[in-house]
Amino acid sequence: MSQWLDTLTAWLGAHPEWLGLAIFLIACIECLTIVGILVPGTVLLFAVAALAGSGALTLWQTLLLGYAGGLLGDALSYALGRRFHQDIRRLPFLRQHPEWLAQAEFYFQRYGVASLLIGRFIGPLRPMLPTVAGMLDMPLPRFIGVSLLAAAGWAVAYLLPGWATGAALRLTLPAGFWWQAGILFGALAVLLGLIAHACLRERRLAAPLAGTLSALLLLALFAGWRHFAVLDQALLELLQQLRSPSLDRLMTPLTHLGDIEIQLCAGGLLGLLLALQRQWRTLTFAALTLTATALAILGLKPLIGRSRPDILLQPLDSFSMPSAHSSAAFALCLTLGVLVGRGAPARIRLAWLLLAGLPAAAIALSRVYLGVHWPTDVIAGALLAGSLCAASLVLVQRHRPLTAPGPRLWWWLAPGLLLIGLLGWLAADGSALYRY
Repeated sequence: MSQWLDTLTAWLGAHPEWLGLAIFLIACIECLTIVGILVPGTVLLFAVAALAGSGALTLWQTLLLGYAGGLLGDALSYALGRRFHQDIRRLPFLRQHPEWLAQAEFYFQRYGVASLLIGRFIGPLRPMLPTVAGMLDMPLPRFIGVSLLAAAGWAVAYLLPGWATGAALRLTLPAGFWWQAGILFGALAVLLGLIAHACLRERRLAAPLAGTLSALLLLALFAGWRHFAVLDQALLELLQQLRSPSLDRLMTPLTHLGDIEIQLCAGGLLGLLLALQRQWRTLTFAALTLTATALAILGLKPLIGRSRPDILLQPLDSFSMPSAHSSAAFALCLTLGVLVGRGAPARIRLAWLLLAGLPAAAIALSRVYLGVHWPTDVIAGALLAGSLCAASLVLVQRHRPLTAPGPRLWWWLAPGLLLIGLLGWLAADGSALYRY
């Protein structure tokens, strides 16, 4: 398999005109019934995205091709399930591996539409859930709406890292960049791997482990951020090279969603709904996470005293680390991810956390893109929110596990958050970007 992958990537590197088609087809195959399980699509997508980032395709071309391919794979899988219904169990490979379909059917019947969103980030479920949706006659308009949303987050999560790697490799990077990147991102990978392993094993110490490791890495970053100056400067310059008026018009309102007014409204709505439903322990968990994060930001910024990047036309006198936008966004999103995953199997809980973290990651990325923060500022913000979220969960669960909120919470909260986000997006203006 490794030799075949090397041959394919070498051929595509020599024939870049076929690279766009390769991204489209691999994304389609990754989401296609049965085939998506058999083919190592995740590895292939990273490889072709890295080739695209080396100069063959722009980021938006890469994401759009992957998005379109994923949508086609979903549509074909759904059509297959709709066409054969229960007879699909007789297809090759499904006769030998009935558990593939059985597992997807179990999650679909238990979680409904939500399974299509979170299952997108779980390898064995990704190509089978659209088939089950068609097999069980899920209405086509509903399936299309969910697929459009899920494929967008999936394309960013699976293609952006590869494209960014390819873009970094083609640049003449200063000495020290790679060892700094290896230390920081290697530590983050180990952190996430250990937390995921503990969660999948259903260990009771998963939350304490997540909080402790995140706090230790955060303290190390606070103590040694000066040693990552080359990495910070290089990544900041890389994102500045991607700037364009059209992308600025996207990033400006996106970063505005992390403003304190928006976060207060979102957190206030969550608290109000939990109080009305008398979910006092859940309310305590959410309030502890959001309040502790806000207070920590106020205390840590002047304590660390890091200056912002010297990019803005009007220099700022406020401090940079940790990023308040990143911390607040991750605190809210991780809180929602924890709550919506309560009572679900470990894989589903992790997928919900990943899905919930995507909007926060987008806000954090926008801060670096706009030149308001260094990359390590937003990473520190994410670690701060993650450690406090885990600590709050441990405190609330001292005597018994936190139970899942009732479904009525999400029926009110989801449209409320969408409305707050839409109003914040429409109200965005340039003067609001650099206040925090």
